Amino acid sequence: MSNTISILIVEDNMIIGAKISMLLTQLGYEVAGIVPRAKEALSHIETNPPDVLLLDIHLKGNMDGIELAQQMQLDRDIPIIYLTSNSDEKTFERAKKTRPFAFISKPYKKLDLQRAIELTLSRMADKNTDAKSPPENESPFILSDRIFVRHKDKMVKVFIQDILFVEADRNYCMVHTTEKEFLLTVPLKVLEGHLPEGKFMRVHRSFVVNLGKIDALGDNQEYLVFGQKNVPVSRRFKEAVVKRLRLI
Repeated sequence: MSNTISILIVEDNMIIGAKISMLLTQLGYEVAGIVPRAKEALSHIETNPPDVLLLDIHLKGNMDGIELAQQMQLDRDIPIIYLTSNSDEKTFERAKKTRPFAFISKPYKKLDLQRAIELTLSRMADKNTDAKSPPENESPFILSDRIFVRHKDKMVKVFIQDILFVEADRNYCMVHTTEKEFLLTVPLKVLEGHLPEGKFMRVHRSFVVNLGKIDALGDNQEYLVFGQKNVPVSRRFKEAVVKRLRLI
């Protein structure tokens, strides 16, 4: 799966939508689609939910952008960035009730998009992370099926199902996936609390593993094999690990 952050553009002016798409691509984001109407957007979100929603307040049709946001939020918690021209106070107050993470005023500029998206992900990190010490712009944003982390000066997503194991590194932790490693500025204990308990397990003071990704159990149950990597199993956890693997 791609670890590029995906953004759905809901804009009824397709020329403007295409320009925004071009700017997002230049910034290194994945454009999930450009849709002009609320009904199409809801259908797209249902089948292929994006990470961020860029939403024009003044959509044409039976449902404007604010009503679309309200409908979407009944089932999903996708961060919203509103695209808007000059809105009256009443419209602005309606929009605020949907808890958007940013507003971008027309005409849209590349820097405006970049700052709004970075701010959105940083605020989501603050909202979803228990850690107190990490800098705001490096805290991971954790959802039920993915986490967002800063990697090479931009935010990327890592699907939880792709994680092999997580290794403690003092007050940080290293997330190992099949293809890459990501250093998170949170303690292992914090991240462990957000991982699915039935799929992940502590096997050592410094390691939490994805049980579904284990290739083999090493000699005397002293380590677990993940491709070319071995993870130690401490005496404290050995019996529980062997028992859990027998049940899988």
